Amino acid sequence: MYEIFEKLLRERGVTAYKVAKDTGIGTATLSNWKNGKYTPKQDKMQKLADYFGVTIDYLMTGKDSASEETPIDIDHAQNETERKLLVLCRKANDVSEEEREDIINLFENTIDLYLKAKGIKGDD
Repeated sequence: MYEIFEKLLRERGVTAYKVAKDTGIGTATLSNWKNGKYTPKQDKMQKLADYFGVTIDYLMTGKDSASEETPIDIDHAQNETERKLLVLCRKANDVSEEEREDIINLFENTIDLYLKAKGIKGDD
């Protein structure tokens, strides 16, 4: 199972440390998984699957279940910035709908202020 994780690391050009940092999953958890001591719990597997834009089935077996909906694939990100934004969006799924709306509004306002300060017109 860890081999699939390593394959995803290679394909995405990221390290296990970066994944741990971006997802909040401890490096010890990943090391224990690598050494065959145990498999990460469901919630951590979901974070890893979301990070890579795959299903848990894929992460565990290398195959997608035909019945599961596959999330947006990070491979479709046009650049590293877009990939980071997709990861941030997935992190926002851990909060309430109201908090998510607050995050979106804050982000939109921040972008608008930045573009205005730079003299760049934003799309309305």
